[in-house]
Amino acid sequence: MKAFVGMLAAVVFAWSAPATTRAMADDIDLSTWTCRQFQSASKDDIGVILAWLDGYYKDEDDPPVINTTQFVANAKKLAEYCSAHPEIGLITATDKLFQKE
Repeated sequence: MKAFVGMLAAVVFAWSAPATTRAMADDIDLSTWTCRQFQSASKDDIGVILAWLDGYYKDEDDPPVINTTQFVANAKKLAEYCSAHPEIGLITATDKLFQKE
């Protein structure tokens, strides 16, 4: 958990740094990524993807709140699932784990 919190802090720092110090990143097409690609991505990309997924799987009427306890739990759940299923598509995995009924 400490590693994830550290990664999250690094992502926040990277996003708050002046734009001139960051290289322009390529688009990330999550529809083509596998769990293996996700797990081998940079810490910055993983943090951005996790934050995006958190918003993507919220209901439209949910308040704009990041529940950090749930965020960390979901990140761990995804990491465990992806470790067991490295070839599955990332969105297929997250749909299975987080899709609301």
